[in-house]
Amino acid sequence: MAMWDRIKDQAKGLQQQAQGMRGAGGHGRPGSGSSGGSRAQLVNTLKSQLTSLKTELKSGAYRDASMAMCALVAAADGQVDPAERQHVESLILNNDVLQNFPSEQLRQRFNKHVDQLAYNFQQGKQEALQEIAKAAKKPTEARAVVQTGFVVAGADGYVAPAEEQVLREACSVLGLSPQEFGL
Repeated sequence: MAMWDRIKDQAKGLQQQAQGMRGAGGHGRPGSGSSGGSRAQLVNTLKSQLTSLKTELKSGAYRDASMAMCALVAAADGQVDPAERQHVESLILNNDVLQNFPSEQLRQRFNKHVDQLAYNFQQGKQEALQEIAKAAKKPTEARAVVQTGFVVAGADGYVAPAEEQVLREACSVLGLSPQEFGL
């Protein structure tokens, strides 16, 4: 647990730093709720934390929940753009932690969720959240699922409000506080 305490302290410090920058006149993208620099720092911190847990994140529950999370991030605005699908798939296949799993398994699970979201967004979203909820049994994996989603959402240097919303919803089904992730 000591490692999670350090991770929480790091995230809290970055969140406080972001709040301090806002108060001092820092500017992020409209509606982002934080400065771009501090959000990028948070994404990099989460990415490093995930990498440090690589040996622990080998379960099927983490794999499946992470692919559902990535699909939700890709379709957060209610649409699934083919270029964005391809971009997120590339991020997944090049993610250091997700390389614990065969790329075809990742691709298949991600695309299944994206297809469901594209066909019927609300139903697909509920199915993805149900898949994500299965990771709640192990707190390390639950946090890693949200971190994975955050890293994918912030890969372009900006986490859109719709992406923040699906990350908050994932926190809810996993029993985690969104504030732990600066949301």
